[in-house]
Amino acid sequence: MIGDTAIGWGDADDSISISAIKAALDAGINFFDTADVYGLGHSETLLGKIIGTKKDVLIATKGGNVARAEKFTVDYSKAHLINACEASLRRLKRETIDYYQLHTVRLQHLQNGECIQAMNQLQKQGKIRYWGISLNTFEPLPEANWCIQENLGNGFQLVLNLLNQFALPILNVAAEKGFGIIARMPLQFGLLTGKFDSSATFSKTDHRKNRLTKEVIGTCADVLQPVWQLCQKYQCSKTQLALSYIKSYAAVATIIPGIRTPEHVTLNTQGLFQLDDADKTIIESLGQKEFLPAMDLIRKQG
Repeated sequence: MIGDTAIGWGDADDSISISAIKAALDAGINFFDTADVYGLGHSETLLGKIIGTKKDVLIATKGGNVARAEKFTVDYSKAHLINACEASLRRLKRETIDYYQLHTVRLQHLQNGECIQAMNQLQKQGKIRYWGISLNTFEPLPEANWCIQENLGNGFQLVLNLLNQFALPILNVAAEKGFGIIARMPLQFGLLTGKFDSSATFSKTDHRKNRLTKEVIGTCADVLQPVWQLCQKYQCSKTQLALSYIKSYAAVATIIPGIRTPEHVTLNTQGLFQLDDADKTIIESLGQKEFLPAMDLIRKQG
């Protein structure tokens, strides 16, 4: 919690989280994404404890989102980012962060230049290997296009899933220019797993309490019916279809569905496949029209 605002997924048990990380390693997962604001540093601390010394595992983290005076705010100043990166390194028990990201930075911050100076300095000092931007959930294009035009950074973390396709125009041009792509929120906070209906409830410490309302769940269930028919064709679960849809874009380097339990590791890694191009086209066509009212509703919830 930051003040009265939930930034997590409800109560968590460190022992279960550690078991999930170990299960991920056993399953062959070698890329973990986090941020200094997740758990207010606790997520980085747990990862540092389990995989900090593992040289064959990549860690990406982020800076720029902060909690101050019990309120959520942002700070992309050079001084803050350098200090934040060094604090992340200590928590992660690493000498170098593989991939450091400006957390949902906006165009005015990039054009200000301080955050770019910070990233360049950190990279020159060997504290980060590569850097990029975690793009805005609903308006990813301005910052991505600016970085591509200015040839700044090495990659983008963007939201891409069956419902939220706002970042699709970035994929090919970014890949052609050598930017790596991390796809986040592939399951839209669990909405695309099919496990929630309009009776679902969330605790006050779970950010989904205000995001996955009955109206959101019901509306999305209605518009997604044509997509879920593909589960029969591919003989797969909704989770497998949602993840496989993203996996079918060659420009996507990795997908970060998130895990809380060892069971999530199994659900998120098994039975993935390549969608037929015709089916991708159908989903994209729905995203350009039929899904837009649902996305407007999701945007209003934040």
